[in-house]
Amino acid sequence: MQSVTGSLQAAHVLAASLQPAAAPGGGGGGKAAEVASKLDPVQLVLHASIPVKAVLVVLVVFSLCCWVVIGAKFLHLRRARAESHRFLKTFDAATNFDSMAHGLSAFRGSPFARIFATGYDEMMRMTGGQRQRLGEAEGTHVETATRRAAAREVTHLESWMTLLGTIGSTAPFIGLFGTVYGIMDAFLSIGNQQNANLPVVAPKIAEALIATAIGLVAAIPSVMAYNYFARRVQELADSLEGFAADVAARAKLGGI
Repeated sequence: MQSVTGSLQAAHVLAASLQPAAAPGGGGGGKAAEVASKLDPVQLVLHASIPVKAVLVVLVVFSLCCWVVIGAKFLHLRRARAESHRFLKTFDAATNFDSMAHGLSAFRGSPFARIFATGYDEMMRMTGGQRQRLGEAEGTHVETATRRAAAREVTHLESWMTLLGTIGSTAPFIGLFGTVYGIMDAFLSIGNQQNANLPVVAPKIAEALIATAIGLVAAIPSVMAYNYFARRVQELADSLEGFAADVAARAKLGGI
């Protein structure tokens, strides 16, 4: 009888030794699996706190506005450069202002054409519609008018670029606010639950870092586009100032 009991005890010991070892902490494996299933970026955004959601909405709107402005400004500058190139070729080949003025409708997108139109209109107003040399006062007036027209064209070329600069400079700080709030919320959860395990802090920190990432996604294209457009506008601005002076000088000679 004792031998049978000993055999049964040995069998129970052997069976227990063959069972897989339990994970430390009892249900830690289940909690880790639960955290892994919840750490999805979409779910984190959907279940984020209200301030973090507000930050994310603002940053998404900034990003959409940034790309809309980039597309519109790129098309604007490309058209302005293309039509200005054609206009300058025609302007250099024209014998007088009268012949050039008749074909201005073909260069509606050129800032150079609008400067010429301003100078031509002022010249004709000063001379009463006659082609003749301008006096010193009339010539100064035409020159001032063409310079003002050039300044207006530069301002028009720079339109909406301030929005790109604003997004590029503020989006990282808005994202940083969302990050700080998310980390603060994580520490509050640790304090309230008296528990610093990964399932408690991981979702809060993850949603905070998502705010930072979206802030950079909105800011980086804005800064790059702003620098690119600013360089292109400056190139055109330098040419516009020289062209305004050229139009004024030729207008003083009667538009020849």
